[in-house]
Amino acid sequence: VKMNVMHWHIVDAVAFPYVSAAYPQLAKHGAFSPQERFTAGDISAVVEYARVRGVRVLVELDTPGHSGSYCYGMPEICPSPFCTSTNINNWALDITKNITYEVVNTLLTELTGLFPDQYIHLGGDEVETYCWTQHPEIMKWLAEHNLTPEGGFGYYFHKVTKMAEALNRHVIGWQEIWDTFGTSLTKGTIIQQWLPNSIALPLNVTNHGYQLIWSDSSVWYLDHLAITWQQMYAAEPCNGLPDANCKLILGGEGAMWGETVDTSDSLQTIFPRAAAIAERLWSPRATAIDNYTPDRLSNLRCLMESRDIPVAPIFNPLARSAPTGPGSCYTQ
Repeated sequence: VKMNVMHWHIVDAVAFPYVSAAYPQLAKHGAFSPQERFTAGDISAVVEYARVRGVRVLVELDTPGHSGSYCYGMPEICPSPFCTSTNINNWALDITKNITYEVVNTLLTELTGLFPDQYIHLGGDEVETYCWTQHPEIMKWLAEHNLTPEGGFGYYFHKVTKMAEALNRHVIGWQEIWDTFGTSLTKGTIIQQWLPNSIALPLNVTNHGYQLIWSDSSVWYLDHLAITWQQMYAAEPCNGLPDANCKLILGGEGAMWGETVDTSDSLQTIFPRAAAIAERLWSPRATAIDNYTPDRLSNLRCLMESRDIPVAPIFNPLARSAPTGPGSCYTQ
């Protein structure tokens, strides 16, 4: 299995496990528990483990949405106390306060020191402005700056992009930043597609000379258990694109989100289907499933199991489910 990048979505709305040197209160109050945190030493160990195996580690600091966990440790950068929504995904950072930008800039500075990769992911997806609209001071600030809530998101994202670029990083963001800002984005910004069944977005992005990472959730989201390895293998990021546009597709990603997995089943959810994505990405566009593909996947499964890596059967209709009966790892 050839994989060369691990994309680490290190914090999210539900938890802030990264132990910041400048703001330890974020993890103290935002992590699930003291044992479920990532220290600088933990991160350095992961980055080095990956490096010696030829794998780059790309970190994502997803803001201003997916940031509800910040509010436990630093409520001063959140739209409290006016937002009473119990849906943590409605909470986006308060984009009107200087301290918000100071915190984000400091976190980016810390993370670029821990992750040497030239790219950094700034998220920008699923930004809910509900809590902004419930906050009179935020709405007043937006009016004074002649901005809608969507315009406020743009103000924030462009400012944070400049922070990352000042740290000598190339910026990646989810496709909503293209849908919202289009060509006002810095030309070097890389768009990651995730919304399902979209041919129009890669064509639009690349027609304007921007690069794209393909991770269509209808086929390459590993937490979607009903997607088979055959469907993942058949998906081709350049389908529907002229050759000139295909050159702007940097690659693809099989995304494993953590809402419905833990250490008891994460590897079985990822493998063997991630191997189908990997072979697709490292193969010529014309490559298709043939009579030998299942054999290669079965051989990989047995090899990984011999190394004590749990891998799900390849012939199950639902990922990570148990075998339907006894048998060899080569035939299940």
